[in-house]
Amino acid sequence: MFRVKKALNHNTVIAIGMEDSLEYLLLGKGIGFGKKVSERFEAPEGCTVYSLHEKTDRGTAMEIVKEIDPVFLEIAQQVLKEGERVFGKIDWNILFPMADHIAFAVKRIQNQEQISNPLTSDIQALFHMEYKTAECLHPILQERLSVEIDEHEIGYVALHIHSAIVDENVALSMQIAGTVRECIGLVEQETGTTIDVMSLSYNRLMNHVRYMVARAIKGEKLKLDMNDYMSVKFPEEFRMAETVCGHLGNYLKKPLHDVEIGYLAMHIQRVSVEQTS
Repeated sequence: MFRVKKALNHNTVIAIGMEDSLEYLLLGKGIGFGKKVSERFEAPEGCTVYSLHEKTDRGTAMEIVKEIDPVFLEIAQQVLKEGERVFGKIDWNILFPMADHIAFAVKRIQNQEQISNPLTSDIQALFHMEYKTAECLHPILQERLSVEIDEHEIGYVALHIHSAIVDENVALSMQIAGTVRECIGLVEQETGTTIDVMSLSYNRLMNHVRYMVARAIKGEKLKLDMNDYMSVKFPEEFRMAETVCGHLGNYLKKPLHDVEIGYLAMHIQRVSVEQTS
């Protein structure tokens, strides 16, 4: 049971939980229609309930709700429903930072201040399904606000979707994408070749670096050590991997465990073979 604090529009209500006296945002078709302050009601079927005590990088969920047009909460919910359809279980509390981002993105577009995201292509590759899911924003924004969103803004929304399905915030996802781009560039520099982004070996290398960076940030360590084997069998690739790991450690300001070198050398060797075959 809830008690109405404020109806934001026909589909959005801020209410007090009768059992815990906490504030919630309720989103559902027609849920706010005709609602009056202090009116008591049960959450209808199909309605989604969000705690307004969640904290984000820009403050509490309540602070965000007070600042943005509720239409962006509805749009963010539409995106998350698509995310749930694609990925299954997601963290619905990402609604608030996602709505906040979409609101700012629309404002930038309307003011013709659209931004360029140098990591868009890397996000598309690293978080492919998240990016495809975020593309549902194209028709939603076109239909509801007559706004045309570009691939760079879609890339940022894809990172929000990624953070809703894994325990990884948007800033960390951006750091991983940037580091992967840095690593691929270093491997290309060391091998003297441009890696085909459509190749299987590129995809494997990219995903390996992605998880290697995540391990470094979280302080995790691989259990199997391939360094002795790779240093003897493929000394040139091992040397490249040492160089790249050392550079990435400096880039991340966190040293990578030595065992990462052998695994990276293995992926560099695969890329080298595929590029020359």
